[in-house]
Amino acid sequence: MQFAGFCLITENVPGLVCFYEAVFGCKADGGEMHAELSFAGVNVAIFSKQGMEQMAPGCMQQAGYGSVTLMFAVEDVDVEFERLKTLGVDFCQAATESRVGRPVAVVQGPGRQYYRFYVQDSSIIYSRQLKKLV
Repeated sequence: MQFAGFCLITENVPGLVCFYEAVFGCKADGGEMHAELSFAGVNVAIFSKQGMEQMAPGCMQQAGYGSVTLMFAVEDVDVEFERLKTLGVDFCQAATESRVGRPVAVVQGPGRQYYRFYVQDSSIIYSRQLKKLV
């Protein structure tokens, strides 16, 4: 079995597509009901709530939003934070450090989906901590 990607269900396909194209620098194929894009080796489908309900009647009755956070490793959270601010992205948590000293920022995108940007490279975390001591 191989992971192929994920599908986000939304009431606003064009809005979510614009968000992904701006934040991740990719181009989506599709329209008002369904779109697909790929970035960093991940395939993402964006499907309308109405389309999902047509495909599987009743499936959206108990569906909630925002209960999953998508995480993205970045080289520099501060740089990403500033870049995303210029795009008008709303932050739930500005660029800061997590409990374990990992630089992190959290965004809430269209459709109430959460995105967490963090630094994975421990040498960057260590150098950031050293800068605080100097």
